[in-house]
Amino acid sequence: QVQLQESGPGLVAPSQTLSLTCTVSGGSITTNYYYWSWIRQAPGKGLEWMGAITYSGSTYYSPSLKSRTSISRDTSKNQFTLQLNSVTPEDTAVYYCARDVGAGGMDYWGKGTLVTVSS
Repeated sequence: QVQLQESGPGLVAPSQTLSLTCTVSGGSITTNYYYWSWIRQAPGKGLEWMGAITYSGSTYYSPSLKSRTSISRDTSKNQFTLQLNSVTPEDTAVYYCARDVGAGGMDYWGKGTLVTVSS
């Protein structure tokens, strides 16, 4: 059973960098051919896919967030990390990490973590 757990600060000041880590257990992030995604849901809005890192370390980003987003990984810890720069209150959301099996399908999700952008 694959499990994912998000971790990071729950409060970020405007203009700063939001950084979250997803720790994966029960499966390796280097296993062919899975992608590992970050998704968020702002209050009252739908799910928004932010980007992904593949089993080989390649990255893909949502065009609307690409200029502010970076996803990396630490294979020794079986973790992948999201960084979102220059945050505004509009970046307030519940952030999820998930395993992406392709065609937009996610089969395992973390529980999500609320990040509030506020001074």
